[in-house]
Amino acid sequence: MRVMARRVVRCGAGLILGTAAAAVELLFALLAGVALLPVAAWPRGRRAVLRPVLAGARILAELERGRLRMWLDLRVTPAYEDVRALRYVACHWALGVLGGVVMLTAAIGLAYGTFGVYGWLLLDGIRNPGSLVLGSLGGFFLVFLTVQGIFGVVGLEGQLARHFLGPRHQEELERRIAELSASRAAVVDAVNDERRRIERDLHDGVQQRLVALGMLLGRARRSQDADRRDRLLGQAHDESRRALDELREVAWRIYPTTLDEAGLRAALETVAERASVPVGVEYELAEEPEQAVATVAYFVVCEAVTNAVKHAAPTRISVAVRAEEKRMYVSVRDDGCGGANASGSGLFGLARRVAALDGSLSVDSPPGGPTLVAAELPCG
Repeated sequence: MRVMARRVVRCGAGLILGTAAAAVELLFALLAGVALLPVAAWPRGRRAVLRPVLAGARILAELERGRLRMWLDLRVTPAYEDVRALRYVACHWALGVLGGVVMLTAAIGLAYGTFGVYGWLLLDGIRNPGSLVLGSLGGFFLVFLTVQGIFGVVGLEGQLARHFLGPRHQEELERRIAELSASRAAVVDAVNDERRRIERDLHDGVQQRLVALGMLLGRARRSQDADRRDRLLGQAHDESRRALDELREVAWRIYPTTLDEAGLRAALETVAERASVPVGVEYELAEEPEQAVATVAYFVVCEAVTNAVKHAAPTRISVAVRAEEKRMYVSVRDDGCGGANASGSGLFGLARRVAALDGSLSVDSPPGGPTLVAAELPCG
């Protein structure tokens, strides 16, 4: 409910700004029309007038892109032609006026709905309380309808922006093909990196432990001294336990069984328990995400926590997982020394894992800290 209320307020503010922008856009469209009309039949003069007009349209369209992204959570790429920006500006003012009408209606409904509160304070006496209650109910019902209208206008804003400023169908297909080709290559590279890491862990860790175990057992077999044989067998027993621990650690890093058996929340809590610094986990998902998404989210948290503990010397790490509008947001924040290299092998491998699911990974780690690793993944 709180998230919905924040979204309504944010979208309402965005529509109010859109109404203010619509006034500027309407004035700009009128002035552009007046300037172009005398030179419409003269190509050289038309090009001379169009040059500043298109530049102005580009500036207004860029301001609109910022408003759509910041307030309405609508993202439009900047790769559009100036002519399309001019068409967008020439058409958007009508939608801006519609948004203003919706917000004015919301204000009227809110004023009627809350009249009982300030009317009781301002008026000496209320002669007909029944009509006051009905008026308040009508006001709140009008607010409810205008909330639907806000989302409707936001939807129209998105369609208009994508129609004029978004890529054409052919361009979108080409972009998508390029993204899929890059994702496929990234997945192949990530799998190869993972395979080499597992081989290195087995060769440098578990294999060396097993070799040492074999040597201890061999020396114990050849020993004629009972005390020395017992010491060697004790050392062999300790070495076998360490080899088993390292083998479990390798298996855990490949894929934790907890993720399949108990879900993402339990797997993240296990990561927190295994860390050597306090790790707080805020898990706000109502449903278990798809297995592929849960796996990537797990590895983002696991790698980020491991990197922080190894390199940043933090005193506390916070992990947050939430979902909003079919997107899952995962963030890992630590209060360490910062300076994490986003192009390093670990974080770069995570970025490729996330990109393979059409997600995005960002790393904010200024020198001196703190460090924030955030991933956005599609879900649902």
